[in-house]
Amino acid sequence: MSELVYTSVGDIEGIRDELRAGFASGKLKSIAYRKYQLTQLIYMLKDNITRFEESLNKDLGRPVLECRMLEIVPTIGEAATQLAGVDKWSKPTKPPFNLNFSPMRPLIRKEAKGTVLIISPFNYPLWLTLGPLAGAIAAGNTACLKPSESTPATSALMTELLEKYLDKDVVRVVNGAIPETTKLLELQWDHSAYCHSMPSGGGRVAKVVATAAARYLTPITLELGGKSPVIIDPSCDLKMAAKRILWGKVVNAGQTCVAPDYILVPKDFQDKFCEALKETYEEFYPDADQRSAAPGSYSRIVTPQATARIAGLLEKTKGTIVFGGQVDKENKYIAPTLVKDVAADDSLMSEEIFGPLLPVVPVENLDAAIKFVNERDHPLALYVFSQDKKFKSQVYNRTQSGAVVANETVIHPGAEGLPFGGVGPSGYGNHTGKFSFDMFTHFRASMDSPGWIDIILKFRFPPYNTSKADATLRLMSSLPARPTGPPAAAGTTKWWGKWFILALAVAVAGGLTSRLKMSS
Repeated sequence: MSELVYTSVGDIEGIRDELRAGFASGKLKSIAYRKYQLTQLIYMLKDNITRFEESLNKDLGRPVLECRMLEIVPTIGEAATQLAGVDKWSKPTKPPFNLNFSPMRPLIRKEAKGTVLIISPFNYPLWLTLGPLAGAIAAGNTACLKPSESTPATSALMTELLEKYLDKDVVRVVNGAIPETTKLLELQWDHSAYCHSMPSGGGRVAKVVATAAARYLTPITLELGGKSPVIIDPSCDLKMAAKRILWGKVVNAGQTCVAPDYILVPKDFQDKFCEALKETYEEFYPDADQRSAAPGSYSRIVTPQATARIAGLLEKTKGTIVFGGQVDKENKYIAPTLVKDVAADDSLMSEEIFGPLLPVVPVENLDAAIKFVNERDHPLALYVFSQDKKFKSQVYNRTQSGAVVANETVIHPGAEGLPFGGVGPSGYGNHTGKFSFDMFTHFRASMDSPGWIDIILKFRFPPYNTSKADATLRLMSSLPARPTGPPAAAGTTKWWGKWFILALAVAVAGGLTSRLKMSS
């Protein structure tokens, strides 16, 4: 297995310069060349599935199924999406027709930003490194990758294979920790993308990244996370909800930025809901002696430090443990743990858990749940389990979050065509699919105005006079009717009013028809 070797701090600026030279060579202007690099990336993953499974198991104790479902297959899919879309996405597009400007042949050119920096976290070291890389290459950029030092086996394997499969003046990897990352942030880039996996300091580090980018006015994308809540309708499909929520929490041992972080449930439904989760836990891990500790069934926490942090939150909780609670710090194991009767000021609510602890917060009703969510930072994801359209609409329309998902957890970042990103403290900017291509693309406005336009626009040239000033008003678009007042509040129109108007229209039409028949 490859060994992780940190990049010399003194070499980092030279790596950046080599990537800039690669971009300046113009080779990535060729769509065929971009497609070649993307295809190489796809086969880099496919040819080495077993090696990546081994590295992810060493770093995170991750079972094979999770390696494939959460990382390898989605990353191949992301690169394949870029490969399939790059021809269409990279073509210049025309803006909507406008009588004043269409003769000037306006065009939107899709151009690469240049040399970009991608800083990725430990929790999904392939998907959050190579997925954005695929978008950067499709858009025509060269890229410097900074994978996490907390997943040394996977970072080392990526470094080895990228050097073998992709051109070195297109993609380079810088390995290291704080000194190496600090040096990268001191340099100028044409776009920076940062994904966090630091629940107790992600926001703080994001501010450092954003401040460093501001020095050069570098555009930046931040994917940060936060405490993603689940709102429960007591009339939901309880068994389905229990399965999907618990899976979303236990997969990757809860180390997912969109994992369910806490559950808001009506007080009088809490015990029934917790019992359903307990039954599901026993179905997931049927070995009564080992449960989730059984070999190959459950991931491990990434580092001893992360294990100690999560265990500390559990030790301080004043809630009641329903199941789980076992901690083996030496083996970085924390069992999936359900805690009920959790108060708003509990230790489990003090920060993003980023682990397999699932607090249940009892509330009075849906209004109280929505109020609870809105009093906190906007999360990266918000989940609601309900079969009631009105219930779901209340959640959709009265909250803010990076994503809002009904009757499912965790998998939405991999859904074809959906953007993945946060809002406010959970981040800004979007990626995956075409959104990744757009993230690394400069949409360059272009015009090619013919000489005869001056016949129409000759009034723009000095010397100015009243006649020319009046001529400018011909450029004004047609205006809507002036409003007579603010619109009526939604839902205030009486239902019978619409039917009355329809009936009147039918009656008038019928009368006209009778008259026509009589006259004929």
